[in-house]
Amino acid sequence: MDKKQAKERIEELRKQVEHYAKKYYDDDKPEISDFEYDMLMVELRNLEKENPEFQSKESLTQKVGGNVKEGFKKITHEVPLQSLQDVFSIEEVKEYIIKTNEKAEENEIKNKKYVVETKIDGLSAALEYKNGKFIRGATRGNGLIGEDVTENLKTIKTIPKELKEKIDITVRGEVFISKKDFEKMNQEREENEEELFANARNAAAGSLRQLDSKITKKRPLDIYIFNVQKVEGIEFNSHFEELEYLQNLGFNVNPVRIECNTIEEIEKAIKQIGDQREELSFGIDGAVIKVDDLDFRQILGTTAKTPRWAIAYKYPPEKKETTLKEIICQVGRTGAITPMAILEPVKVAGSTISKTTLHNEDFIKEKDLKIGDKVVIQKAGDVIPEIVEVQVNKRDGKEKEFKMPTQCPVCGAPAVRQEGEVAIRCTGIECPAKLSRNLIHFVSREAMNIEGLGENIINQLLEKQLISNIADIYNLSFEDISTLKQNGSKFAQNLVNSINKSKENDLFKLIIGLGIRNVGVKASKILAKKYKTISNLMQATSEELALIKDIGPIVANNITEFFSQEQTHDLIKRLEESGVNTKYLAEESEDNRFEGKVFVLTGSLEEFTRTEASNIIENFGGKTSGTVSKKTDYVLAGDDAGSKLAKAQSLGIQIISEEEFKDMIK
Repeated sequence: MDKKQAKERIEELRKQVEHYAKKYYDDDKPEISDFEYDMLMVELRNLEKENPEFQSKESLTQKVGGNVKEGFKKITHEVPLQSLQDVFSIEEVKEYIIKTNEKAEENEIKNKKYVVETKIDGLSAALEYKNGKFIRGATRGNGLIGEDVTENLKTIKTIPKELKEKIDITVRGEVFISKKDFEKMNQEREENEEELFANARNAAAGSLRQLDSKITKKRPLDIYIFNVQKVEGIEFNSHFEELEYLQNLGFNVNPVRIECNTIEEIEKAIKQIGDQREELSFGIDGAVIKVDDLDFRQILGTTAKTPRWAIAYKYPPEKKETTLKEIICQVGRTGAITPMAILEPVKVAGSTISKTTLHNEDFIKEKDLKIGDKVVIQKAGDVIPEIVEVQVNKRDGKEKEFKMPTQCPVCGAPAVRQEGEVAIRCTGIECPAKLSRNLIHFVSREAMNIEGLGENIINQLLEKQLISNIADIYNLSFEDISTLKQNGSKFAQNLVNSINKSKENDLFKLIIGLGIRNVGVKASKILAKKYKTISNLMQATSEELALIKDIGPIVANNITEFFSQEQTHDLIKRLEESGVNTKYLAEESEDNRFEGKVFVLTGSLEEFTRTEASNIIENFGGKTSGTVSKKTDYVLAGDDAGSKLAKAQSLGIQIISEEEFKDMIK
């Protein structure tokens, strides 16, 4: 490669790694695997080393990736939070140890010990304590300036709010989500049709960097402390001694730390961690080799980006070949039909893999997957098995094409894929796979609002086979309900009253409760007002519905598809027989005082639920929105108002209190 080619390739690589680093560090949405990113960085680093005239301080080989997210206060780290130099072979580790030992001998350092630790796959953070009390915490950011995430860090149970000694100390740790919790999070997100986290690291990073600490509190974050950044009044001789002291103070210290004296012991420790990788409760992406003697660390010093007293050995991703034996389809709680690969069992990264998700129809087409193919699998983020490659050259002609079903494999209702979506869904209202979720939605506050009938009670009713569809709610007796709780008479009577009260709801509440795709509160009110009865709505044509403002052709098709099914007709008939109102009751309001005005609600109101406040606004001709923009006229702010309030203030939008709102609606 001549100089011109080298320069062009360096510039190309810098653009690539900057893009991927931004997606990884700033957006918490990686586009390539860690290994692929590492290989790009290795190529860039080698080219810059071979062509020093093209080196730049702005290259990511010379500085820490990551920036401060807008909305966070900036914190300057007194001691920089540097990254580590990565190596990818034991030979490179040996070379580093030999050079470092030679340096130790030159400086007459007697302690030539090293500490080998797990490189936890998470987000680095600094915790500051004054007089033993936690006062501030920040992300690494670019190493020099980080984000103030103190309130978010306070939600992590393993971070002590007060230490066992009244000491001024700043420590560094890695915030992470355990493998078990990560799998549970993604399973819940899949059920709720939310985008899955790519890996545990980005899930942890995204959770810690939330502008609303209430969201962070709901995420299962943990932390391991691995370094003293700064301490007042105490001097340590070794890193291992520091870690022991941190543990005695009450910190959750990195549990895997192995003292080593020789290259052979270091190699053994790296292998040991690699062998035990699968058994660890947390994900790792390498092993860190650190100089133990703290005085020697000072002599070795640092570069602008990395310390010279430590390196990180990165384990290569383990890949195995196996056979795709079959593809089956599972129906999730939302009706999404997900293809699942059944594999010839194979051991990868310490565990036996016999199946993995194929996500959706597009994924199968992109990979050109066929039943009978030889495929290569690996574990994404040390947790999720995935197919990364199809061995097309090993096909023998016996492989079979796979087609997604046109009917739900559970209930037989039509399975459809809407324009702009990747998922194929069951459309049946009484599908057993969707029943629990459909019931929970039907009784929710914004729908039929049956107080006391929460998820736990619904699951008990299903387990006891007291209900098998939505209409069965209205056949529940006092005796049925009282068996769900010890001394449950009062609870049973309250729930019976709530069920009976829900029969009197307006038509739009019932339409919401039916859970027609893309038909929310606003559309339900429009439909109820126009058609007056559920019977009229059921007879409406798709063309007719599509002409209604705020409905459109996609939602119109959803409505007619829903009401064309025998399951739906059966449900409506049973609801009517149970006395559930199916007519429009709302009186036309002549008071349009909020006509043309857009409200955004944020925070907790004392006298109104958000639904009640929204209904009042809409009854007066106004509109409500979930996002603040220049088109917003008022922001109704209750207690604990978050980022919406801040955005409204920055845009100069009028902010009203609950008292002011009450004056407006008198």
